[in-house]
Amino acid sequence: MTTSALVPDSSARPPRRGADGDYARLLRRVSDAGLLRRRPGYYALRLSLVGAAFVGGWAAFVLVGDSWWTLLVAAFLAVAFAQVALVMHDVAHRQVFRLRRPTELVGRIVGNAGIGLGYGWWQDKHTRHHANPNHEDLDPDVAPDVLVWSQQQARSSRGLPRLLGRAQAYLFFPLLLLEGLNLHVAGVRALGNRAVKHRRWEGALLLGHFALYLSALFLVLPVDKALVFFAVHQGLFGLYMGCIFAPNHKGMPTLTGDDRPDYLRRQVLTSRNVRGGVLTDLALGGLNYQIEHHLFPSMPTPHLRHAQPIVREYCAEIGVPYHETGLIDSYREALAHLHRVGAPLRATGR
Repeated sequence: MTTSALVPDSSARPPRRGADGDYARLLRRVSDAGLLRRRPGYYALRLSLVGAAFVGGWAAFVLVGDSWWTLLVAAFLAVAFAQVALVMHDVAHRQVFRLRRPTELVGRIVGNAGIGLGYGWWQDKHTRHHANPNHEDLDPDVAPDVLVWSQQQARSSRGLPRLLGRAQAYLFFPLLLLEGLNLHVAGVRALGNRAVKHRRWEGALLLGHFALYLSALFLVLPVDKALVFFAVHQGLFGLYMGCIFAPNHKGMPTLTGDDRPDYLRRQVLTSRNVRGGVLTDLALGGLNYQIEHHLFPSMPTPHLRHAQPIVREYCAEIGVPYHETGLIDSYREALAHLHRVGAPLRATGR
């Protein structure tokens, strides 16, 4: 399904009260339920547990040492890195700290120094995504790159995207094994962009991360094991990150043109929720409540599950489709969309 597009917003933040009647009424319900309140205790515990897993993973790496069992540590650290990235995501959305300075400080330490993910680059990209989700011209997450996200993009593609586009549904998960490296490279490349704030600081933290990471690998392991550890760790990190974010919007309506759906419809119609229990919430970092997260970006993660029935009921009242599915079905829908997008390329045979 393709919908015509939106005019770009200047910010990913929701409109002020009264700026959008439907959204304002929903906002009052959610606020009255106390779901916009901070959760400092939750985040203190979560940051402590994620930090302990991160430090514990590296301690295990040193203790296991020169053994092929270290590949199990690589898999564990891939999960730990992704959980750190989810913490960075919540920090950037002001779910943890109210003020900008501690938000940016912790975001850069966790992202740049911790896992080698450029905070400034990611924050800019993610803010533009929230402002115009699934908009082909304005959302960087659906800009044509290695993959194409609409048949229009497929028809105008050239080179590698045109070659891969024919079978991109089958290549999607294998390509995610390179996503970890792609995230690192994108953060480094963004240092050349003058719009990125505090580039020297960001660059120093990224360089420090890469230096310590590679030094640890080649000091503790012989070259062959170090290279395999690197491949397993970065490959699984990218795969896990892709599996977290792919269910959120892939396969939902893409937007083009000059239409202006209001804030509520812009966020709900382009997002997908994933049903599940505590394990799903943990594995996806709460982003399985993608509709609620997009409507209320600064809402603490543990409140999203409580906001869901309120939002779902309200959408039914005002006649706005609210889409949720299981995790496997979410991947199936995303892959089916990628396959449909590649149809023009398969039809031409070149």
